[in-house]
Amino acid sequence: MKVGPLTVVAIAVVAGGLGVLASLFVGGPGPLLGTEAGQRLYADTLSATAPAPPEGVTVARRGDVIAPFDIAGLDGPTLQMPNAYAGRPVLVNLWASWCGPCIEEMPELDRFAREQGGTGVQVLGIALDDAEAVRAFLERIPVNYAIALNAPGPADAGVRLGNPRGVLPYTVLLSPDGRMLKQRIGPFAHGEIDDWVAP
Repeated sequence: MKVGPLTVVAIAVVAGGLGVLASLFVGGPGPLLGTEAGQRLYADTLSATAPAPPEGVTVARRGDVIAPFDIAGLDGPTLQMPNAYAGRPVLVNLWASWCGPCIEEMPELDRFAREQGGTGVQVLGIALDDAEAVRAFLERIPVNYAIALNAPGPADAGVRLGNPRGVLPYTVLLSPDGRMLKQRIGPFAHGEIDDWVAP
């Protein structure tokens, strides 16, 4: 097949455009990913290219009250989300013991959770991981917020909370009535959580 000069130019323009778009999202927060508009664009792009969820699984979107689902407490009872945290806002962070950026942001999540006390925003970490690996990790790096456990897959908690591509870390902010207010793909840097959670 013969390729003309216009085809080569068109391919180069498309490749260049994709490179610019990738540079906005990859390699750290980037200028666009660090903004709320960038986060929305990134989440919408990932959702649009994700496979359809299994039958009966609802993928939440911003503004939705999340559909109820059960999740195992790491060392406690099963939690029904979002009812288990009704009445106060909850920051839900999905992570794994093998995820470097997840591990780096955990001290920041722990600091934020400790500062909330008994009346502020609740924090729940959901490990998409093996229970033994999570317990071993928490022995080395303990946190003072609740940890739940879920097997990764097409119907995991992250998918149900608006992350059908399974990018980690992933965080959502739920209102006291279980409505998804915000979502964040990627880790928080020091001090970012406070501003992100603020109305």
